[in-house]
Amino acid sequence: MDDQIVVTNDLTKKYKKHTSVEGLNLRIERGQIYGFLGPNGAGKTTTIRMLLGLIQPTKGRIELFGKSLKENRLSILERIGSLVESPTYYGNLTGRENLEVVRRLRSLPEQRVDEVLSIVRLTKAAHRLTKEYSLGMKQRLGIATALLSRPDLLILDEPTNGLDPSGIQEIRELIKGLPQSGMSVLVSSHLLSEIDQMATQVGVIHNGKMIFQDSIEQLRQRHKPLLKVGVSDVMEAKAILQGKGITTGGEKEFLWFDRTEPAFVSEINSILVQSGLSVYRLEEVKRSLEDIFLELTSAEGSL
Repeated sequence: MDDQIVVTNDLTKKYKKHTSVEGLNLRIERGQIYGFLGPNGAGKTTTIRMLLGLIQPTKGRIELFGKSLKENRLSILERIGSLVESPTYYGNLTGRENLEVVRRLRSLPEQRVDEVLSIVRLTKAAHRLTKEYSLGMKQRLGIATALLSRPDLLILDEPTNGLDPSGIQEIRELIKGLPQSGMSVLVSSHLLSEIDQMATQVGVIHNGKMIFQDSIEQLRQRHKPLLKVGVSDVMEAKAILQGKGITTGGEKEFLWFDRTEPAFVSEINSILVQSGLSVYRLEEVKRSLEDIFLELTSAEGSL
């Protein structure tokens, strides 16, 4: 339990008749990049706001660093850095001056400004007015502000939202390097591809409920592409393949396989053609986040 820095039990938030988050049991361990994944409106930001004490849960318990947030709010929040939605800044101040304002308010060491500017690679732009910054630079400045206090936990809500591919890659590489200093990171996103490239652990939230929580490797298994095969007689093809020890899912029009290696595809094609069947489609189908949500919800439950 000492390694679990975020633990929620039955965390729930209701707004009159609408339940935004329901019975959430979140577990984040020290040194992890935890990907909090779900579509827009799934309850990610509401959960993050509860973790930061910005809104009160309707019921449930939040423990951060082994202590109750309700009873130790100030001491806990001193150990957390966050960027929720869009970063705020003074447009007529430079990047350095914006950081200096926060540094003075929090009585932090002077050298910390240069350190965080270096971490987010804004040293060369430190003396430019922030109103001249690109969106990606503003996001990095927001992360720099969150890092000023050397937090043990960094919470980032959709940090790549609205960025171009270059900006997304910059933020992704920045986040991936943060746990090297012992920091834990909670990063939310609605993009499976983004979480897949930086997270070590993942939680999937859908309609306010946690429907999956495990390692990123376990989620990748669900995200693996499928092989779709169009054949002249699906039922006969299934019987032929089963006779050779190859199992397949099927429907009226197509056969489905959970393997897409070239050698396997070639083998399937050869067996069917040599058996006198016509193969008119061999297609690799990548499963979207929505497909995974449907699979998880139809399997009834959370893991």
